Amino acid sequence: LPCFHWKDKYTYPYKTDYPPQEEEDAASDVTEGHDDDDQMYEGEYQGIPHPDEIKEARRAARREARMKARMAAEVEEETLPDQYESIMEDCGHGRFQWTLFTVLGLALMADGVECFVVSFALPSAEKDMCLSNADKGMLGLLVYVGMMIGAVLWGGLADKLGRRQCLLYALAINCIFSFLSCFAQSYGFFIFFRLGSGIGIGGSIPVVYTYYAEFLQMDKRGEHLSWLCLFWMLGGLYASFTAWGIIPHYGWGFSMGTEFQFHSWRVFVLVCFLPSVAALAGLVFMPESPRFLLETARHDEAWMILKQVHDTNWRAKGEPERVFQVSQIKMPQAQDDEFIEIQSETGTAFQRFMVRHMTLVKQVMKNLMSLAAPDLRLHGLFIAIVWFTMAFSYYGLGAWFPDQIKYLQFEEYESNVKIFHREKVERFHFNFTLQNQVHKEGEYIHDRFIDIEIRNVKFEESLFENCYFEDVRSTDTFFENCTLKNTVFYNTDLWEDSKFINCKLENTTFLHPKKGCHLNFQEQNDILIYLVSFLGSLSVLPGNIIAGLLMDKIGRLKIIGGSMLGSAGCTFFLLLCFSQWAVVFFQCLFFAASAAAWNGIEVITVELYPASKRATAFGVLNGTCKLAAIISTFTFGKVIGITKIIPIILSFSALVCGGLLAFKLPETREVILQ
Repeated sequence: LPCFHWKDKYTYPYKTDYPPQEEEDAASDVTEGHDDDDQMYEGEYQGIPHPDEIKEARRAARREARMKARMAAEVEEETLPDQYESIMEDCGHGRFQWTLFTVLGLALMADGVECFVVSFALPSAEKDMCLSNADKGMLGLLVYVGMMIGAVLWGGLADKLGRRQCLLYALAINCIFSFLSCFAQSYGFFIFFRLGSGIGIGGSIPVVYTYYAEFLQMDKRGEHLSWLCLFWMLGGLYASFTAWGIIPHYGWGFSMGTEFQFHSWRVFVLVCFLPSVAALAGLVFMPESPRFLLETARHDEAWMILKQVHDTNWRAKGEPERVFQVSQIKMPQAQDDEFIEIQSETGTAFQRFMVRHMTLVKQVMKNLMSLAAPDLRLHGLFIAIVWFTMAFSYYGLGAWFPDQIKYLQFEEYESNVKIFHREKVERFHFNFTLQNQVHKEGEYIHDRFIDIEIRNVKFEESLFENCYFEDVRSTDTFFENCTLKNTVFYNTDLWEDSKFINCKLENTTFLHPKKGCHLNFQEQNDILIYLVSFLGSLSVLPGNIIAGLLMDKIGRLKIIGGSMLGSAGCTFFLLLCFSQWAVVFFQCLFFAASAAAWNGIEVITVELYPASKRATAFGVLNGTCKLAAIISTFTFGKVIGITKIIPIILSFSALVCGGLLAFKLPETREVILQ
């Protein structure tokens, strides 16, 4: 029989729930001679752990499992932004992005045009509609008010309804109201339509940047968002060029009786809404942002659009065989609405309409209030101050430069005025233009004024006896403390209530007077005003190019801070603006220095906020920008011709404050869009 040892027979796999055996004879020879404190567990010699060690190992395993669960939860939250960035890298940058770039650029161009339309049309519109200085100021103010309202409104809606859908609505409203404003004959209707146009176009900047950024991968984002800013410059160039080419040609229009007149400035307003029409037409063929669709749990639509981007780009690059390999995209947890939709078979149509729109308003307001959350509050305050200070200086000086040029022109014009004292003119036929003259204590006997223009002429304490005025067109012409005897005015815009101040009229007749305000068809516009705007818009080109090339190399903060501080230094050159061309030069210098800051501000605003709040935050900040524009244009306009110190101090202080504060913002150059 084979021999076996007793230990071989009774050796079994160890079970941890067996109690340890305590036998006195179980001690081995090796443990003899040791104290109880030094005695070792016998199972150690067979590789069997002590039960206390097993319990400790189990506790450590549970701790590790909990830690892994927490880490997995954190990774789960970060999966969508990381995966979306990987998908955009796989889709590449190509034909699709460039097509979208062109369409959205036209929308941005329409915003740039809107900022110049009123200022160019106003000199002619004020004569056509008899606008006072208060009316002109209100018109310019309400355009910016409309853009401010539109920025907040469309930005908030874009996070709930979609980027593309809101941009379509905004551009459509801008087109409709711009078109109607061309035909408005009264000041009330014209200002109402321009307000509506401003509300529409106000949504272009916040929605365009949000929309385009969500189709860009991280290493392309800063550069290509900067190139998008070039279209705003093109808007200014387009407005300046068309104004110069259309407005001076007063014959480019028509009239229907005396009630409806369509002059050249209205043609200019009509032409200026063409970029908006082109953007609207192109946007019809563009898809919604897939990042927004994922935020709203529309997975299948997002997948189809991403596949479209992928296939479009790689087909254009000559690799149509490349397959879109993404099969599943992580979606964030959908947020529950606080309102419940009424079923289609219950309630009236009006009730369902009200519930839907009240739900939308509630969601937008909740999203708006969430911008003050602790994790967004501080950076939100900093970027808002940067927006405000930059806009305050830029728009304030942007309005100050052309007004200063007009003031210098007026001073020069006043210095060349011709004064005639006690002249006596008898039986003379005036058939030439009278311009920039003052006639004091003159006598005009049996004189004829036929088919002439009288510009900036003032007659003081003069006598007109047996004179005849026919087909006379006047601009800023007045008769003050004059005596008119046996004088006839036929088909002129010189009539009793408007041009004659404290005058004595004896047997004076006004036949077929041209009452109201009428354009002077022969008056030439000052080409310098259009040239100033054209050069100012063109001067931002170097800044845009520099920002586009360096945005992803040196970072957003250095671009913003350096540009704002450089612009602050340029403000001191305003002290040297003693001539019209000096003003033009320093305007171009200031705009060139500040262009890069605008690019950086718009890029970092997109990157600071998560997808669910991105358009809302951009809209609020852009609305802050328009508020600063309103305040600064009003403030700077009050000191024209009085002092240059106030614009310099205000602009310098604002730019330095904003430039230094910009360095406190987080750098987002290598940050994935959340």
